[in-house]
Amino acid sequence: MVKAIVGACWGDEGKGKITDMLASNADIVIRFQGGSNAGHTIINDYGKFALHQMPSGVFNENTVNIIGPGVAFNIPYFIKEMNYLKENGIKNPKVLISDRVQLLMPYHILLDTYEEARLADKKYGSTKSGIAPFYSDKYAKTGIQICHLFNEEILRERIEAACEIKNVLIEHLYHMPKLNPEEIFNEVIQYRDLIAPYIINTTEYLNKAVKEGKNILLEGQLGALKDPDHGIFPMTTSSSTLAGFGSIGAGLPAHSIEKVYTVAKAYSSAVGEGAFVSEIFGDEAQELRLRGGDAGEFGATTGRPRRMGWFDCVATRYGCMLQGTTDVAFTAIDVLGYLDEIPVCVGYEIDGEVTKEFPVTPLLEKAKPVYKVLPGWKCDIRGISKYEDLPENARNYVEFIEKELGFPITIVSNGPKRNEIIFR
Repeated sequence: MVKAIVGACWGDEGKGKITDMLASNADIVIRFQGGSNAGHTIINDYGKFALHQMPSGVFNENTVNIIGPGVAFNIPYFIKEMNYLKENGIKNPKVLISDRVQLLMPYHILLDTYEEARLADKKYGSTKSGIAPFYSDKYAKTGIQICHLFNEEILRERIEAACEIKNVLIEHLYHMPKLNPEEIFNEVIQYRDLIAPYIINTTEYLNKAVKEGKNILLEGQLGALKDPDHGIFPMTTSSSTLAGFGSIGAGLPAHSIEKVYTVAKAYSSAVGEGAFVSEIFGDEAQELRLRGGDAGEFGATTGRPRRMGWFDCVATRYGCMLQGTTDVAFTAIDVLGYLDEIPVCVGYEIDGEVTKEFPVTPLLEKAKPVYKVLPGWKCDIRGISKYEDLPENARNYVEFIEKELGFPITIVSNGPKRNEIIFR
């Protein structure tokens, strides 16, 4: 069976924990899009980890982890993460890399950094990981596949062609030193022998695994609202964050995905710019931020404080619809135990009218939240393993949101550790 694990909203929902948990019974876990620009925080018997490119199944010795062709593959970051895992007790993580994955090049990071600086107060809130320039090159067909590392003539030609275009921008728009193609070639080629043992035809491997009935997890990065087609454009990422893209970014038939676990957090948080209707500020936001997760709500990649807000039923319902959700995994409900009352955004007021439909960005930026206030449960619920043992108000909170969403909440996560989970 093929299952996808994806985010309902802006990312930061707790996908890493859900993937880590479900991976204990998975044969294969695949990253199918994005790059090292977002992280998944995982707490298990080995300790606490922030993974960026590495699939979250690396902690399970029987799981094969695949970096699919849809990923923006940063080789130095991959080597860094592999060493990080080995230094922390994960001695032989099983990892395979698609022979069709494209390389995130040093100049992608430079261009991302230069462009954010040029945009100043109109910036997109990029992590400066080179993601937008990478995908721009991919779709302009000027990207470099990992297989080009093994043909030096092709690699050199493609780097020279890329630098010729980019140097016009770098010299005349950014007024920075021009790229040296030879230096870039020498930097990239040094990684060839280090990653060669991991590279295979993952498409053949995966399709064979499907025929054999293997359990396969597709691990998404970020959430539905960061999708470039359906999200809060232009404050989105540059690859599709939807489960439907999982088949493309992994190399599987679309009909093979049977389950879609959409992860939604019991409150809202976001990193980066863009409309965020239920956002809260000041002391109220800071208290929720510091209580959130195991070490507060700070970006796993950047360390930036996340923007905070109350649960948004409008955005989450839209995200679940886009993802083709079969199951909602509802995370971090334990964080809310300090509150007497919990606001939930159930609609948007736009130009005097209330809607439950998620609008296009210009309307979204005018939207005001319409709240329903629910009573809190005022106690610590971490460690509870049966749904019926949760306080009545905690159950009411879950069931109210489930009804608003119209999608079944089958997993409730009440703590950051792998075993702090409730199945409904």
